[in-house]
Amino acid sequence: MRNRGNAMSQLTCGFIGLGLIGGSIARALKKSVPDIKIIAYDINREALLLAKEAAVADVVTPAIDASFTQCDYLFLCAPVRGNDGNLAAVKAVMKPGCLLTDVGSVKTAIHEAVREAGLEESFIGGHPMAGSERVGFANSKASLLENAYYILTPTARVSREKVEAYRNLVAGMGAIPLILDCRKHDYVTAAISHLPHVIAASLVNLVRDSDSEDGVMRMVAAGGFKDITRIASSSPAMWQQICLTNGSNISSLLTDYIGVLTEFREQIDGRQAESLYEQFESARIYRDSFLGASSGPIKPVYGISVDIDDKTGALARIVTLLAERGISIKNIGITHNRESEDGVLKLEFYGEAALAEASGLLAAEGYAPRTRS
Repeated sequence: MRNRGNAMSQLTCGFIGLGLIGGSIARALKKSVPDIKIIAYDINREALLLAKEAAVADVVTPAIDASFTQCDYLFLCAPVRGNDGNLAAVKAVMKPGCLLTDVGSVKTAIHEAVREAGLEESFIGGHPMAGSERVGFANSKASLLENAYYILTPTARVSREKVEAYRNLVAGMGAIPLILDCRKHDYVTAAISHLPHVIAASLVNLVRDSDSEDGVMRMVAAGGFKDITRIASSSPAMWQQICLTNGSNISSLLTDYIGVLTEFREQIDGRQAESLYEQFESARIYRDSFLGASSGPIKPVYGISVDIDDKTGALARIVTLLAERGISIKNIGITHNRESEDGVLKLEFYGEAALAEASGLLAAEGYAPRTRS
């Protein structure tokens, strides 16, 4: 609830698009803002029905209509090109003072579209740095935004009061607001998000094209390869759009990366042991600094790996040992190496104390756990 003069008024937020990100923001707002009202539209009727059944959306509409004239905030959560196309319809239903925002991972293009639509005084771009390999409202959750950076890109004409109010709203959802210029945002995300997806996709395609007819590379692809190429499983349509809308930044960084790879190749061909060591050592030091950050989405992983026999009861025995000691498991998974009958059990815990206790317990039982990050 907010106080406007002497009158109390309900906060009303509208969502144009209610997939994974839009749904997660709506859930987080329901959790963090008392008595909020949420109005939603999506081309997917099933998403709207699920949102209504889950009491996330209070009102669902079949179009961008007059229902949205009540909104204090309007979230554009459709795909990038969809957001641009929806601006005219949104402008027709926005009330004075309504704050318009989006959730796209490319910001300059939407800022240009907003300027052409005459909505600069009402717009703050938004990009929650969170996501999942699963998509759609059915997979949305309020916790998706917790401790994730949420980048805000205000226009030059939006008021400081609107920026501060939106910043507080984002912080209330458990995210970490960070204000950037839209052009700087696109360069940063090109480096830490967009380029890695291009690299992952190209590496997977390289292995596919280099593999033998009996598929040995695919058969033995294990931990390291799977870890660095996991993002290649993301939506091809989404990444096609990102490459088209942030192409200049991605291309510039890709040129720099090709230069780095060329340098690596020259050091390998020249058997330059000291230079190669420095490449890997400097990368290790910088990468490890991510895990030491005190805030943000990248947190230390309290995990261990344990070799287990691939047979009935092997997993159950370890889980039972931990449960009997009262040690909660945050995440669990098994990686198989098809060259042998063994598997590697990966366990993740909620804190350092639980990790230490689990490691000691399993070591005493002869499992020789290995710490991982």
